[in-house]
Amino acid sequence: MSVTLPVPTLTPLEELVLKVQAAIYTPVAALGITSWLTAEPVPFAARESGQKSAPSLGEPWGRRLFDCAWMKFTATLPAGLEQQPLVARIDINGELCVVDASGVPVRGLTNVKSTFDERLGGPAKTIWQLPPDVIDGDHVEFWADCAFNDLFGFLKDEGRIVLAEIATCREDVRQLYYDLETLRDFQLDLPAGDELHARLQADLDAVAATLDCADAASVQAARDALRAWFHSSEKDRLQVHAIGHAHLDLAWLWPVRETIRKGARTFASALYNIERYPEYIFGCSQPQLFAWMKEHYPELYVKIKAAVLAGRIDLQGTFWVEPDCNMPSGEAFVRQVLIGAKFFRDEFGIVPNYCWEPDVFGYNGQLPQILKKSGHDYFMTQKLSWNVVNRFGHQSFHWEGIDGTRILTHMLPEETYNSPAAARSLRKIATNYFERDVSDHALMVFGIGDGGGGPDAEHLERLRRAPGLPGLPAVKIESGDKFFKTWSQDADKFPVWKGELYLERHQGTLTTQSLTKRNNRRAEVALREAEWAAYLAATHAGMPYPAEALDRLWKEVLLYQFHDVLPGSSIKRVYDECNARYALILDELASLTRTHYEAVASRVAPTGARVVFNSLSWPRNEWMKIDGCWHPLTVPALGTAVLADSPLSSFSSQMRASADLLENEFLRAEFSSEGRMTSLFDKRAYREVLAAGEFGNDLVIIPDTGDAWDFQTDHANKDVWGYLRQPVSRPQLHEAHALVDGPCAQLEQVWRIGNSEIRQTLRLLAGADSIVFATTVDWQEPAHMLRVRFPVAIKSDEARFEIPFGSIRRSTLDDTVHRHAQIEVAALQWVDLSQADYGVALLNDCKYGFRIKGHTIDMNLIRSVPHPGAALIGKDDKADTSAAAIYGDLGAHTFTYALQPHAGPADLAKLTAAARALNTPLAIVDSASSGVVSPNLDTINMAGFTIDSPAIELAAIKPADDGNGWALRLINVEDRASTVTVSATVAAVTWTECDLTERALSPVSTDSAASRSLNQVIHFNPFEIKTLRADKAR
Repeated sequence: MSVTLPVPTLTPLEELVLKVQAAIYTPVAALGITSWLTAEPVPFAARESGQKSAPSLGEPWGRRLFDCAWMKFTATLPAGLEQQPLVARIDINGELCVVDASGVPVRGLTNVKSTFDERLGGPAKTIWQLPPDVIDGDHVEFWADCAFNDLFGFLKDEGRIVLAEIATCREDVRQLYYDLETLRDFQLDLPAGDELHARLQADLDAVAATLDCADAASVQAARDALRAWFHSSEKDRLQVHAIGHAHLDLAWLWPVRETIRKGARTFASALYNIERYPEYIFGCSQPQLFAWMKEHYPELYVKIKAAVLAGRIDLQGTFWVEPDCNMPSGEAFVRQVLIGAKFFRDEFGIVPNYCWEPDVFGYNGQLPQILKKSGHDYFMTQKLSWNVVNRFGHQSFHWEGIDGTRILTHMLPEETYNSPAAARSLRKIATNYFERDVSDHALMVFGIGDGGGGPDAEHLERLRRAPGLPGLPAVKIESGDKFFKTWSQDADKFPVWKGELYLERHQGTLTTQSLTKRNNRRAEVALREAEWAAYLAATHAGMPYPAEALDRLWKEVLLYQFHDVLPGSSIKRVYDECNARYALILDELASLTRTHYEAVASRVAPTGARVVFNSLSWPRNEWMKIDGCWHPLTVPALGTAVLADSPLSSFSSQMRASADLLENEFLRAEFSSEGRMTSLFDKRAYREVLAAGEFGNDLVIIPDTGDAWDFQTDHANKDVWGYLRQPVSRPQLHEAHALVDGPCAQLEQVWRIGNSEIRQTLRLLAGADSIVFATTVDWQEPAHMLRVRFPVAIKSDEARFEIPFGSIRRSTLDDTVHRHAQIEVAALQWVDLSQADYGVALLNDCKYGFRIKGHTIDMNLIRSVPHPGAALIGKDDKADTSAAAIYGDLGAHTFTYALQPHAGPADLAKLTAAARALNTPLAIVDSASSGVVSPNLDTINMAGFTIDSPAIELAAIKPADDGNGWALRLINVEDRASTVTVSATVAAVTWTECDLTERALSPVSTDSAASRSLNQVIHFNPFEIKTLRADKAR
């Protein structure tokens, strides 16, 4: 039995457009294909090293998704074509890059059925105008580097070859096609009864009645009859500023290696169209992408560089990649700018003064200060147009961060960075622009994006026509900096938005792919530690600073903070590869750190002594178990201590542990026979921490039928609360073992549910004011999430969450639709719920997704949802149907969190210090001194400077970018102003305050030798970031 599907009915205008389109090209010769197939890319010089075949039309040319091939295309031309323009028309149901005789990319092509939202225009690029050097008499020959995937990493029609031919091109018919195509789009946006609609229809009917595409005179007459439509005097006063763009995700539904090839295809097409359209400017962000072109395609890069210097390729933003803007550390954002801006400055002598982040899943409230202090005047995005529940109400505004810094922000009124540049695009911008009552300027970003590609002829031809249509705005193609300069002239009329830019969507990405998130946190901590150790080794042991290695490692960590990698929204292969790379990165950083600490230890302690290093800005009093023995350690801020020869053998008598009790001097935790925490009593405050009748450390399992981005969501009904209505289950206690080990009271609990096991070691250490939950999980529950909840006896309308270089208050109420839509929010190393006299903080070492509503602190630990990406449908693909291949986050997990009750409201400095200590273990190394220990070194403070306020964190210390002196990143972690003294302790130093890119703002010290070495008084505003440069005084 067969089913006959209805054939779509075409309007007369659509039939006319298709008729004209079919007349543009006339096939004159078939292209023969010889293919050399490989699993991974090979260079042009090795193009014939793969498996050779000669695929024909209708045949698949690859075997597995993401296969690669070099294809040689050949044809024999008939006589009589010498004066006619010839094109190659190719569709291999995949992507390809045509190269010249030397293997340099010259044109990127994409198949017609490539995955893309067709409402944003056709993604296909199938036409390449043949240059003379591929034609030798009647013989045509050229090569292409081919990818067995479409624009979005899928396969269409099993990758069968659809089209491969040489054709002549009727340019007059082509121009008529774009006339008609533009008018069709314009008419579709007009009401059927509108006078303009009727007048246009009459003109189109007249053209259709007389047009003969084979007759050049008839084609010209049709164009003449329609010409007036493109030169209307009825204009909207809005001025649209347009720039071509190809948003390219550096990994997403394809691996990083394919991104590099996508970059070559995208730039090749940009240069191809720049040659053909003198008005065209192509914009590109992400210095990482340019760096890849320089490394892998040096000849193409020469052309790119020339186009940048000629103003035809516009550099957009300075971030090394377009990162997630919630989960990276504050210092990671600074390095995105430092490294990205340095690349653009060194390569092109240009550093953009605006930040370009069109596709990121929300923006933390400290970004305005980070951006302004790193040379940015403007910020561009559009992602908040994706909100599910509430429409964000501004598109031109001042965005004010948590410290009061403001940055001018523009959100694209068209609500896409993939504009088709059509008449409907201009109409949407004109009608959708919220601030058009105070601004006559808006930005359009046009082209095919996400998978790269960029604009093609259709975009540029439309922009030559659509702005002249009745009632539409004028369009000017120009660079980003020119737009921002013009647009900002009305800035005094723009509204102000204070706080974070919260995206009511994609909250699941705060938890998806937990291993990558853990690796990110560990890498950030390890980079800071390695830089600190290298600084000490350079200043105290004379070792060369490993600038090249640390720069390389930073760049790779920043790459993996890309907004589809760190959030967990890429395919499985991306995570298999990046997590393997993280392991090597962490090993290298550990080796660097140990080598440098050992060199310093050998200068400050005799042979065999064990030296403990504290890289944090706060002193640490901790227990450490070494060789089975417990040692109490007191290590000053930014300092060292030598381990005592004899460990302690007697400990507090108040340490108690059993299956139903953990206790030290300050806290007592009680447990039911089922292992549930029924009480956490603060002996200092004499109060119960947990809410009456509720369990602490409440591990809950909830069905999660969402995807990598979102929890269960009903978009049609704007319902994002599905998971909150799901039934909750809890694991059952399987084992419990308690012991007191010296100063440590601990309880090990083993929980099981389904096929999963959760093993937790709860620890209370002598003198500690927090209870630690060291956790390992074997998670085998697809389509479920694991969360932990602490309902606490606190009543507060607000909770506080750490964000990059600061913290933010968010409501605990669900009393407005905006608050209710915040089903999950981002935080870094701590969250806190406090009232005036008491509070509770939850610290973590690798988690980012939280919900604090009412009196419950709720942290998302694991969510196992299907991997994004295509089913494997190459003819030799063997789809792995195991749960681990389909769902992410199944398997082993390791993480630690700690609950810290405290008197009074949150002390932000103490909270930050505790969280950093949880994330940054003390380092201990053995001295290998030759016996000569420098008498000039202070074995207490090793920094060479002191900071006299616990509110100020040394976030980083690194060599100044010019190679002279050191740059210190100092952060006021508190929400109140602070005046501090920074003092050099080992040598006279000239202190200079700089912005985040290390440009001098003002000298802090005077010229006298005494003041150059001591007592540099500096004022910090709440949450202020400062960079101080330290140079030896001359």
